Amino acid sequence: MATVTENENLQLYCHAMAEQAKAASRVLATLSTETKNRWLLHCADQLEACLAGLLTANALDIELAPVYGLTEAAIDRLRLDAKRVSAMAKGMREVAALPDPVGEIIEGGMRPNGLEISKVRVPLGTVFFIYESRPNVTADAAAICVKSGNAVILRGGKEAIHSSGALVTVLKESAAVCGIPSGAVQFVETTDRDAVGYFLRMPQWIDVAIPRGGRGLIERVASEAQMPVIKHFDGNCHVYVDKSADAKAAVDIVVNSKCHRLGVCNACESMLVHEQVAETLLPMIAKQLIARGIEIRGDSTTCELVSDALPATEEDWFTEYLGPIISCKVVADVNEAIEHINRFGSHHTDAIVTSDLNSARTFTQRVDSAAVMVNASTRFNDGGEFGLGAEIGISTDKFHARGPCGLKELTSYKYVVYGSGHVRK
Repeated sequence: MATVTENENLQLYCHAMAEQAKAASRVLATLSTETKNRWLLHCADQLEACLAGLLTANALDIELAPVYGLTEAAIDRLRLDAKRVSAMAKGMREVAALPDPVGEIIEGGMRPNGLEISKVRVPLGTVFFIYESRPNVTADAAAICVKSGNAVILRGGKEAIHSSGALVTVLKESAAVCGIPSGAVQFVETTDRDAVGYFLRMPQWIDVAIPRGGRGLIERVASEAQMPVIKHFDGNCHVYVDKSADAKAAVDIVVNSKCHRLGVCNACESMLVHEQVAETLLPMIAKQLIARGIEIRGDSTTCELVSDALPATEEDWFTEYLGPIISCKVVADVNEAIEHINRFGSHHTDAIVTSDLNSARTFTQRVDSAAVMVNASTRFNDGGEFGLGAEIGISTDKFHARGPCGLKELTSYKYVVYGSGHVRK
């Protein structure tokens, strides 16, 4: 891995890394499934074998977390332990078990003139992945990029630089053993923000940029990138409790959506409750949220029904809290709930709790989000839970990918045509 010295030109450092990644991507596109899987399984074993070193590196990041002003939820995302390292290893094994998308014939057929035309799945090429303080994302991104035949340049946040660097060292050592090109997985070791700008101006070597983090990061990447961007915007997710909702299901789903993990993009940030059941269900749900330390910010009706609720501002309806706060509004019907979600939500994940099939259908058809859940927690919008293995993010775009981005979302296609001396007349 190249390193930045005080005398080294940052732009040259970035160029060298990008060129190496592009060269590696051409090799990766032709590697056998067996070779890629061997690397994934070797990495999984080595992550578990190197647990002590990974935790030591992570402890350095945790120690510095107050310097960067990280919240408790952010520190939780940053923290590694034996269980999380084991989960990373498990994720790599799961990716190894998935079908290889590269070379899949999506569709094809024979033309009347005898030309055989196939639409074949191919890697995107080189991925520049910019993310913040979740070190497990390092392993996930590397796994699905290599399995899908792509090289990846990883630019993690400064908050997790020791953890991510230690993880990439393990992955690169496994690559050397398993026949994966050295430039397939690279980690940007400098925290200089100018490095991101250099990479975003290298469309000749980088085929796609994927930012995963706060709105400021994503807006910067979207405005500066000279290559396509797959965006992972805010997770301002909603749960709407319909008038026909089962009471226990409503409580369980809202509490799980919000409290299972606070600092993740698919956590519920806003609750909507039908006015016909608000008087009974809203206090029940609120009691469970408050018992778990959640602050409720609500409209006037919510504040009347829940004495501990604070008045919400319009800004609250837009906010991804990533912490122990939830906004709440009482609505007239499913139509008002849908209008609220489409106006204030981030098109990430939204759920309805209902026993009415017509309400469920209306909600799924009209809510404009990457994932729409019926009687299920928003926390299920996740690559692993959807059977995709690891994911590189949850896209709120409509092109080129939407929702959890797994192996197939990191591929494109090309047409392969076989003839027998055909010439066009």
